[in-house]
Amino acid sequence: MHYFSLLHVLLVLPIVCSQRSSPKRGLVYVPNDEHPGDDDTWDSASSDLTWYYNYQASPSQSFQDSSKLEFVPMLWGQSTTFLDEVTAQIESGANISYVLAFNEPDGGGSTGGSSIPADTAAEIWQREVEPLKKLGVKLGAPAVTGAPNGYVWLQNFFTACDGNCSADFIPVHWYGNFEGLASHVGQVNATYQNMTMWVTEYANNDQSLEESQTFYNQSSEFFDRIDYITHYSYFGSFRSSVSNVGPNAAMLTQDGELTDIGSWYLGGTATGNKPKGAAGRTVVFAGSSIIVLLTGIWSFL
Repeated sequence: MHYFSLLHVLLVLPIVCSQRSSPKRGLVYVPNDEHPGDDDTWDSASSDLTWYYNYQASPSQSFQDSSKLEFVPMLWGQSTTFLDEVTAQIESGANISYVLAFNEPDGGGSTGGSSIPADTAAEIWQREVEPLKKLGVKLGAPAVTGAPNGYVWLQNFFTACDGNCSADFIPVHWYGNFEGLASHVGQVNATYQNMTMWVTEYANNDQSLEESQTFYNQSSEFFDRIDYITHYSYFGSFRSSVSNVGPNAAMLTQDGELTDIGSWYLGGTATGNKPKGAAGRTVVFAGSSIIVLLTGIWSFL
């Protein structure tokens, strides 16, 4: 209880504003067939992003010629071709340094989960993912949901692997407030201390504009200050009018303009562009060095 009380105190302390950029930031790419021009936003010369994934084994056509965004293939669900597809890309000269595997396998299809039993996933991993290790590719563990059953699924997965699944990093998903995010990150790190961490989906869904902006800035500052978090990708690369996490979490307005969150994420300054349905004032906030103390706090949980 003392740790939660201290965290609450830290979160309400005044925070120094500043513009920040980060080499850790990547893109959860969600294509928009109605507005393909939106893709240029993420790969522009002013964009802060360095990598992306698209829930698929092959790169998106929009970024095929990009020398800036490194593609990270994902084995989303059950597959018999993932190894061949990724190997072919490497042999053709593509820079494939990392792969992701199994998007929310403990979740159902209605929420984007791949819904795969842990023992089945272990068999697929050993056939389709583990061989990439010999090609110098670093392997991401399955990206489970932030729910308690995600922990159970992941434990069952590694038990079924029986030592034959050598993941290098652990992906994390989180939807909810910052206090919950910090707690979840700390718990995952305490369980898998031998791995670095990627936060590959996160947002504070269905909140006010002020709450969404505050969460974004708190979480970015937090991630940038933790050494074991090497990559993160905010879930919001779409227009507010089609957002499934609420309009205020989106990085683009209904007209395709960068919101404050979108501009901050790309390393820019506030735009003042409000997403459809947004209400409330703009929060000019970019974190504080005091957030670094959370790393120590949560390591004891």
